[in-house]
Amino acid sequence: MKKIRAAVVGYGNIGHYSVQALEAAPDFEIAGIVRRQSAQDKPAELAAYEVVKDIKELKDVDVAILALPTRLCPEAAKEILALGINTVDSFDIHTSILDYRTQLMPVCKANNAVSVISAGWDPGSDSIVRVLMQSLAPKGLSYTNFGPGMSMGHSVCVRGKKGVKNALSVTIPLGEGIHRRMVYVELEDGATLEEVTKEIKADPYFANDETHVFAVPSVDDVRDMGHGVNLVRKGVSGKTPNQRMEFNMSINNPALTGQVLINVARASMRLQPGCYTMPEIPVIDMLPGDRESIISTLV
Repeated sequence: MKKIRAAVVGYGNIGHYSVQALEAAPDFEIAGIVRRQSAQDKPAELAAYEVVKDIKELKDVDVAILALPTRLCPEAAKEILALGINTVDSFDIHTSILDYRTQLMPVCKANNAVSVISAGWDPGSDSIVRVLMQSLAPKGLSYTNFGPGMSMGHSVCVRGKKGVKNALSVTIPLGEGIHRRMVYVELEDGATLEEVTKEIKADPYFANDETHVFAVPSVDDVRDMGHGVNLVRKGVSGKTPNQRMEFNMSINNPALTGQVLINVARASMRLQPGCYTMPEIPVIDMLPGDRESIISTLV
């Protein structure tokens, strides 16, 4: 069986765990790692792999895992799709997903490539659960309650703010889909907590949630990569009310995101050219092996 050749673009938390998930996958091989630092500075755990600054330096790449901050994904995806290489990413700004999909669709079709966007655990695998729950109880209400735990997207957003040396954003569930953001920042010399707080609260990542910002001596002293979610739907099946369903998980945030990215990278090889979100993809195609074997054991 010919293995899928994947390149990992970016090597932060998600890139690190994506490499681990690829190493554990029986149907993948790592084509190389793309990162801004030179190959001479590569970590010891990447010694076996080619590390380059541009994906064009790698050979025979089937799919690129975009382990990048959300706001860098659209430009990177367009550039790589133009090379005829599939892309997958964990873009996580919910209100911009449909627009992002619309932008990438013609690029994918023009270059005979596939892009799977917003493929983390939320948006991503949780999106599949929400769609399934609503199909089971078409009338009703759904609630997504995150945490308590570290939000990678929110943390990356804060680290990009002027005056912030390092940051951690923790999501606290308040119930019924309402959340509080607890943000811990290491300030650069000369920066004030007041100005940093103002900039954070104005960002779309935080503008719609109760947000509290605290200055700390060391973010590493308060960091925990654990996270979780509680999905609830209460509604009506047919004409029968009081149907209640619930889904829970407690996770290592970047590790699960890395695993999901590899799952959809696999599925991308079975899709027609175009841009997709996870609910549009057959779940069975996210697993290695042939459909008959999976059906015989899991269905």
